[in-house]
Amino acid sequence: MAGKPPKKSSIPGVSIRQLVDEIPEGCSTPDFKQKPVTLALPEGKNAIFRAVVCGEPRPDVHWQSTKGDLTNSSKYQISSTPGREEHVLQINKLTGEDSDLYRCTALNAYGEATCSVRLTVIEVGFRKNRKRQKEPQEDLKKELMDFRKMLKKRAPPPTPDKKMESEQVWQLLLTADRKDYEKICMQYGIVDFRGMLRKLQEMKKEQEDRMAQYVSAVANLRHIKVTKEGVATFDLELDLKNLESKIYLYKDGEMIPYGVDNQTKHCLRRLGKRYHFQIQDLRPEDAGLYQVMVEDAVVFSTELEASTIPPRVVVPLAEVHCEERGDAVFECTLSNPCPNATWHFQHRPLRLSDKYEVFVSPDGLTHRLVVKGASCSDMGLYSLNTGLHASSAWLVVEGSMDHFSQGLTDTEVQLGEAAILSCTLASDLGPGTWFKDGVKLTAQDGVIFEQDGLTHRLILTHVEGNQAGRYTFVAGRQHSEASLTVQDPPTIAPDVTEKLREPLVFKAGKPVTVKIPFQSHLPVQAAWRKDGSEVVGSSHKGIQLALGDDYTRLCLPSVCRKDSGRYSVKLKSEGGCVQAEFTLQVIDKPQPPQGPLEVQDCHRAGVCLRWRPPRDDGGQVIQHYVVERRQAGRSTWLKVGEPPPDSTSFTDARVEQGKKYAFRVRAVTSEGAGDALESEEVLMAPEALPGPPSAPAILSASSQSITLTWGAPQGPGSTHILGYLVEKRKKGSNTWMAVNEQPVSERKYTVVDLRQGCQYEFRVTAMTLSGPGEPGPPSDTVFARDPMRPPGPVRDLRVTDTSNTSITVSWMVPDAQDADEAQGYIVEICGSDSHQWSPCHVGTVPGTTFTAKGLRPQEGYFVRVTAVNDGGHSQATSLDTLVHAMPATVCPRFLMDSSTKDTLMVRVGDSVRVPVSFEAAPMPEVTWMKDGLPLPKRSVTTMKDGLTQLLIPAASLSDCGRYTVMLRNSQGKEATYSFFISVAACPQAPGSIYLQENVPGTVTVQWEPSPDEAQGIPLHYTVLMRSSSHGSWHEVADRVRTNRFTLLGVLPGHEYHFRVLAKNELGVSNPSDTSQPWCIPRQRDRFTVKSPTYREPDLSQKPRFLVGLRAHLLPQGCECRMTCAVQGSPQPHVTWFKNDQSLDRNPAMYTTDLLGVCSLIIPSVSLKDSGEYKVVAKNPLGQAVSTATLIVTEYNS
Repeated sequence: MAGKPPKKSSIPGVSIRQLVDEIPEGCSTPDFKQKPVTLALPEGKNAIFRAVVCGEPRPDVHWQSTKGDLTNSSKYQISSTPGREEHVLQINKLTGEDSDLYRCTALNAYGEATCSVRLTVIEVGFRKNRKRQKEPQEDLKKELMDFRKMLKKRAPPPTPDKKMESEQVWQLLLTADRKDYEKICMQYGIVDFRGMLRKLQEMKKEQEDRMAQYVSAVANLRHIKVTKEGVATFDLELDLKNLESKIYLYKDGEMIPYGVDNQTKHCLRRLGKRYHFQIQDLRPEDAGLYQVMVEDAVVFSTELEASTIPPRVVVPLAEVHCEERGDAVFECTLSNPCPNATWHFQHRPLRLSDKYEVFVSPDGLTHRLVVKGASCSDMGLYSLNTGLHASSAWLVVEGSMDHFSQGLTDTEVQLGEAAILSCTLASDLGPGTWFKDGVKLTAQDGVIFEQDGLTHRLILTHVEGNQAGRYTFVAGRQHSEASLTVQDPPTIAPDVTEKLREPLVFKAGKPVTVKIPFQSHLPVQAAWRKDGSEVVGSSHKGIQLALGDDYTRLCLPSVCRKDSGRYSVKLKSEGGCVQAEFTLQVIDKPQPPQGPLEVQDCHRAGVCLRWRPPRDDGGQVIQHYVVERRQAGRSTWLKVGEPPPDSTSFTDARVEQGKKYAFRVRAVTSEGAGDALESEEVLMAPEALPGPPSAPAILSASSQSITLTWGAPQGPGSTHILGYLVEKRKKGSNTWMAVNEQPVSERKYTVVDLRQGCQYEFRVTAMTLSGPGEPGPPSDTVFARDPMRPPGPVRDLRVTDTSNTSITVSWMVPDAQDADEAQGYIVEICGSDSHQWSPCHVGTVPGTTFTAKGLRPQEGYFVRVTAVNDGGHSQATSLDTLVHAMPATVCPRFLMDSSTKDTLMVRVGDSVRVPVSFEAAPMPEVTWMKDGLPLPKRSVTTMKDGLTQLLIPAASLSDCGRYTVMLRNSQGKEATYSFFISVAACPQAPGSIYLQENVPGTVTVQWEPSPDEAQGIPLHYTVLMRSSSHGSWHEVADRVRTNRFTLLGVLPGHEYHFRVLAKNELGVSNPSDTSQPWCIPRQRDRFTVKSPTYREPDLSQKPRFLVGLRAHLLPQGCECRMTCAVQGSPQPHVTWFKNDQSLDRNPAMYTTDLLGVCSLIIPSVSLKDSGEYKVVAKNPLGQAVSTATLIVTEYNS
């Protein structure tokens, strides 16, 4: 990603960064075909930036400024052409605050291209409204000298000494490159390099174990780099085990929020496993250690150094007014030193001469420019440019307008017309001079100078676009100014307008391209409209709009009838607007006739067809219709007629009776035949056949025969029925077998020849002279067996469950002693306010349980169940009471097990979460109390699905007490549960220890109790002892509840030290030790021991350099660090010299001395820092000297 080398662009000033390792074929990173240009415009005008971008896939383009967002739609208008190649930012009604650096960014999945452009707003209102009081020249020079003295006395602002914690230094080393170890160790004072490597190896192993919970692999770590656009970037590849793991960004140990787009200061972009971080709008306070964490594991650390942050303008340049021949002073303050800052005049580098003096403060932050002896030619825009940021201001050289009886006035003129600028002097001041934008005008500039007495004129006979600007007339020491604005609307050639008056006719499906050339000297915007509605380019609809320097184009890849209409394009620029219109007509084949296609059988006359004309004739006149016919079962269509265009009916007399046909109709124009309107297949019958009889009903059934009856058919052809044919089939079979060979005239028939126990279905077909009609629907299945007895009533009917919308009942099967077995059951309900029983289901219920759903909540219902079989229905069994559709009431009770504790001990500061499970129906009201009172606000309770819990975010001693939760349902039944929470911290240490001998050979240890005892916190004590013969502490008593302990078996001549600890369930207090040991003197004879004498070694040593200075060759502006290592005893005093002059009081440099490693640091070297440097180390035994040379080069060397 950001680690790929920047891709070169053919456009200077464009930076391209590739975001992926490989780009697929046919794809590319974004690039600029045309970048925006820098603008300097007066107040009140509109600024337009244009950028033409390319890339595959098409990139998204964003505009930004360093002062803030561009969301004010009335101020900032962001638009793009339909092809998404040209993108425009328009800033309306410019003010001085709009002067800024604007950035255009094009981004797609494979890369990012950026470029910057500066807008300078020229504030011109002061020329008419602001005048400075005249001051004597001597007072101005005195004020300037005082101002210079004040600048010299001003002390540089203190630089905050930002120290990094030792833990953060180790985190930085964990992910740093090995080549950077030495630099980091020298920077933060780590001298034990081998020890550092050993500790680093241990920390890496611990970090890998911690990261293994969330990350499979971390690769391609790229540390912070600051781009030339002033954006800090770093990235890494993470293979997360769980994509839902949270990623955090920390700076100097504090978490900072970040976004996922360029609209936030800190943002994260993710492409696959690649994570790319950006820090925008860099400021000095952004320097520090940045860490990326996955959940609670640090995976990457990198440092943003203050020296890499581009300088910003802290105090910008201010507009300066001065009298002619006076001195003008510009001053600008930066956030950090910038040796390569340059001054510009009218956007060109300022050539330093005796006229200009440039000063930089010793701290490198304040830059000052003095323009000596200012004249009218020095008027203009001055700016200080640091590379990424700039500050600009105007110099106004003021004179008196009393010498002009009529000054210059602002003028607007059309392009190509003549313009005259005129002013009249009050007195003769000698020959005058004309200037344009601060540049002197001559006759070679295409202008004419005229003078008529005291009136001076500047004549432009044929105004061009580049002649617009600010004009100044200077006579003597007086001047007058005015602006010339050139109106230049776009123009369209007359022959083009003449061609567009005729309609443009195209066939459907053809591409249409309309290109309108124009001429304009100013940037142009094109707006296309169709029938008054705006036309927007879209790759989805295929419409493409293009705008070039001298043309605009509308492209429709494949036109259709809907594209016909009146089109217009409006070309608009700052010089005016022009509009062109044309008519587009698309012709096509006609649409199918409007249906449905009516087909009517006229028997002997044939078939009559009727339709309606097409809704759209395709733009051409209908010539005739084509009618075609197709016989069922065939694929060939036969043309049967061509009716005229004014006829929408046709009769086909060439059809055969008894066959099926389909018909279709097409409209025909000069473009051809359109789509057809088609009918369904229609039967041509001589006479209508009888319809199907009704489904047979079973009158009786036995093992020998089944008697059927049915209803007569309805409709045409059913008046003369000869008889009926009866068919049968076994259940599960698809084969129908005839029962009677001759039709029966009656609508009743007894079927014999049946197999006992089988199930049969029957159907009937009516017969007429025309033949058999359609068979009727089959009957219900029926067993060929003797009649069954109805089943008995169900037993033990009861309700098993209820809810707000359902009732569940169950029952036992009927007693089969005096009845046959039930084949199913019917469940019915009746509302409490109704007398009508309604079945709850379709058919029968096969089982002995059923749930009636869709009931009204809280409503009462009666329920009954009836058993059924082929023999009939049993007597219904009903419930004796009314059943309500509501959940069964469950008294509230708590669900506790053996692991539930009545007392909880927690540590101060820990979070407390106590879940309590319960069951109840309906849901009861839950109330929490502490010591019989409502809970404090800092405690939180939640309830969900039979679980309520207490949450204390951070426990304190005030949270101790008995907590009670109470459940109460709507019927007033209650259940309570209580538990005690004890909050405590590790106990405080006991007080002083006193020793005394109450019994010979023993010692009693007594101590002041821990302050926690007074608060009633349960604790106990542990006594430790260490004697002179045993160096380590060992326990002599534990769980002591009093404040005293007696040690037996004390030996004379031994010293006893005692230590007392306070303990509770949460931990151990700090120890309390005896101030003096306990000792019983041993009675011995005196003896003398002569101890040997030793001579202390002499470790004195004169200074010597272990590592000497080395020569440095650096470009100006870089940091220089000279380092050496010196040894000596006593520790030597180190002094630095440059060219044999001491550097102790030089504010531009500073030195460090850490354990003998001495360094001289120059933050930003300049050419004057070149020379020979010497370090001298002295102690009483001698001195040592080490020298080196520093050479500072310019940028071009």
